[in-house]
Amino acid sequence: MRAFFVFLLVAIGTFIIDQNIKMLFVEGYSRAGACIDLVLHYNKGVAFSMFSFVGPYLKWIQALLVVGILYFVLKEGHIKRYAIPVGLLVGGALGNVYDRFVHEGVVDYVAWHCGFNFAVFNFADVAIDIAIAWIIVMVYFFPEKSEEK
Repeated sequence: MRAFFVFLLVAIGTFIIDQNIKMLFVEGYSRAGACIDLVLHYNKGVAFSMFSFVGPYLKWIQALLVVGILYFVLKEGHIKRYAIPVGLLVGGALGNVYDRFVHEGVVDYVAWHCGFNFAVFNFADVAIDIAIAWIIVMVYFFPEKSEEK
């Protein structure tokens, strides 16, 4: 039960932080820099604008994926071990899905252009990437102990 509350706090906190930062850019904040520009972009696809041809169906596909991931994690009991990273993953994913329903595209604002142009991204994307890296490290470097007798 404690792990579930940790998960909820992390997911809700990630979502709230993400949406508040995005609102700054939707309301007009921008700043140009030598290597990073903070400017509003709407991404109609997923990473690197892939699958933008799916159009309005993408938001429903992503919403189903989030529900599926959450169902799997809860059903298999992984929430006990991965409460924080799954909270980051779900909170970030919900932030981006919410954008698709409200803004018809994900609100992105960090544009790297130093030496090469990188995809424009946001706080939710960073939370998702950290969550995935965290889970991979835990699975491969700190495996669960089996209960062999």
